[in-house]
Amino acid sequence: MDDAIDRLREAPVLVTGAAGFIGYHLSRRLLELGCRVVGYDNVNAYYDPALKEARLAELRRFAGFSFIRADLADGEAVRKALRETKPLYVAHMAAQAGVRHSLTHPQDYISSNLVGFFNIIEACREAQVRHFVYASSSSVYGGNEKQPFSVEDPVDHPLSLYAATKKSNELVAHVYSHLHRLPTTGLRFFTVYGPWGRPDMALFLFTRAILAGEPIRIFNNGEMDRDFTFIDDITEGVLRTLTHVAAPDPQWSALAPNAGTSNAPYAIFNIGNHQPVPLMEMIGVLEKALGREAKKEFVAMQPGDVPSTFADVEALAQATGFRPATSIETGIPRFVDWYRAFYKV
Repeated sequence: MDDAIDRLREAPVLVTGAAGFIGYHLSRRLLELGCRVVGYDNVNAYYDPALKEARLAELRRFAGFSFIRADLADGEAVRKALRETKPLYVAHMAAQAGVRHSLTHPQDYISSNLVGFFNIIEACREAQVRHFVYASSSSVYGGNEKQPFSVEDPVDHPLSLYAATKKSNELVAHVYSHLHRLPTTGLRFFTVYGPWGRPDMALFLFTRAILAGEPIRIFNNGEMDRDFTFIDDITEGVLRTLTHVAAPDPQWSALAPNAGTSNAPYAIFNIGNHQPVPLMEMIGVLEKALGREAKKEFVAMQPGDVPSTFADVEALAQATGFRPATSIETGIPRFVDWYRAFYKV
């Protein structure tokens, strides 16, 4: 691993979405390891920009951090960023997130997740980067009911536009790996949570409501399971993937194709805790960490949502030697401690 980190130190690592939840944590981890990081983010108002600016302020404490405030949909800005900073590794963590938002603001997903993705991967091709690692999502499994979700499973039935754009990213990445031999790895994240998290996610929303004495909305009448994955595990998985450059799978066969690999330098990994937790159990752990009981409002399943997620991480473990393992009993109190300190509540 030390030799791999040394390779990351050869040139700046470009991290898109550096003001976002995962991008911030990845950038910070790289900086702590002595790497130089170029952050790229438009700092939009999908959720409170003040939280994003606070993350950037933390990153600016490191001498090795520089920042480009620009939109991925601006192709010339993206190409200029790579021409001028000359990264060898690119971690594309930026995207328009959120399943529910995609129901009402579809254009945001086309602009960021399709046009923006094309701009960054095309710029990586031009710059001949060593490895392009990008954020996909467990949402691509869509209507699949076979669990745990494996990267070898077909993902042809998305249930939201957000999921469809992430599936599209994987397809475009494969084309670039095949035609241009650009090594690409897609990471399907499963319900990420932790300090500096996203305000539109359930844990954040529940914490805010419980502390305010307001009811929390529990979808599908609480009959949901999620593979909650702590941010430190996500960051470690991305870091190890960055240094494990995608290569052709010598055992890949066009007669029996493995959806998670290819005869091109292309790979897909799940990063999840591989231990689904009932939603009501998560709420119980949160109530204990807050020292308060939630007022509960049970509502129907939302369009585009799924009842359960469960990650098979065998491919990730075999390739990198890493398996996420942080329990919600450990992770949720750490989030609560950060939330109380940050918001002074």
